Amino acid sequence: MKPFIFLFIVLLPLLIKAQQTVTLNGYVKDLYMFYHPEMDIPGVDSEFLSTNVVHNRLNFRWDATSKFVAVVEMRNRLIFGNLVSKFPEYASMVDVDNGFFDLSWMTAQNDKWFLHSMIDRAYLDYTAGKWQFRVGRQRINWGVNLVWNPNDVFNSFSYFDFDYEERPGSDAVRVQYYTGTTSSGELVYKAGNDADQTAVAGLYRFSCRGYDFQFIGGWVGPDLIAGGGWAGDIRGAGFRGEITRFMPRKGVANPVPATVASVSGDYTFRNGWYIHGSVLYSSNGTTGKAGGMNLLFNPDMSAKQLSFARYSLFGQVSKPITPLLSGSFSGIVNPSDGSFYAGPSLVYSLQNNLELMLAGQLFFGSSGAEFGDIGQVVFGRLKWSF
Repeated sequence: MKPFIFLFIVLLPLLIKAQQTVTLNGYVKDLYMFYHPEMDIPGVDSEFLSTNVVHNRLNFRWDATSKFVAVVEMRNRLIFGNLVSKFPEYASMVDVDNGFFDLSWMTAQNDKWFLHSMIDRAYLDYTAGKWQFRVGRQRINWGVNLVWNPNDVFNSFSYFDFDYEERPGSDAVRVQYYTGTTSSGELVYKAGNDADQTAVAGLYRFSCRGYDFQFIGGWVGPDLIAGGGWAGDIRGAGFRGEITRFMPRKGVANPVPATVASVSGDYTFRNGWYIHGSVLYSSNGTTGKAGGMNLLFNPDMSAKQLSFARYSLFGQVSKPITPLLSGSFSGIVNPSDGSFYAGPSLVYSLQNNLELMLAGQLFFGSSGAEFGDIGQVVFGRLKWSF
């Protein structure tokens, strides 16, 4: 039995007996994916692949006092379809936990389906005056931008993994000190099995002339890092940016320094139209064909390599079509190899806590280009929140 599950079972009667605030919320959603790969997948004899994912999330929170909070959150996914039956290794690729503790497991499975569970939040939080302490698996979000986050060095994520809104967490100790209403400092220790998986880094935030600024620095895995970011507006338009320099530590095998930076702007018009644009620079990216991205089987990127391209451009427009229906269209272009991504989506609110989404992830380009060998994916999702 997983240690966090055992701990929760032991504590649950005490929580109820204590008659403190215990809350439970989450959602259930059904996501259908139809995938037409651009290239043949070794060992898979099919022109198209499909999966159906029944996804349940449970969020438990115990407010023991005004200062002490305990949180446990988990996701359970029943996955079936010909992707599972035709690609036996897929289940083992899903059952991966990159944290210090392995809180991912297969509850049941056969050659046509599997039920996977994972605890991605499990922490204790204590606040005392200007100090806040949090220990356990938690989301440490240092990113400022909305698509690419070079400052998000602890648990970066892929933009294409849209169905995981909560994002991954880290097994860490986090200490924050609020120096003012809009300023704070924090220090984070992320546990690792060796020096290349361990991290110790700090952040300082403050506001000046209507802008929020931050500076980060420390040791993250094989690199020493230094960087910063800002968030503000220009005449009502959001203006954000962040940059991180990665400098390999002494003795690291195959040291590769890198500078990653992103700048973005967004604006909402009075008639409801929303526009958003962003630029990413990655010093290790190539200006030639940047092939190598694997959407289904390797969706995670690190803050050090958010793209295989030297330069990437992002754009998005969205608008509420009716009070219940909204539409969006986003795109990413690699200007060096000419490949691009197009992402149309429609979301319809059936009830206050029930929504239907239709979306596409369409990739185009020549063979060997960043998006040229992926193909086209179409999604349909029904989500009920409670």
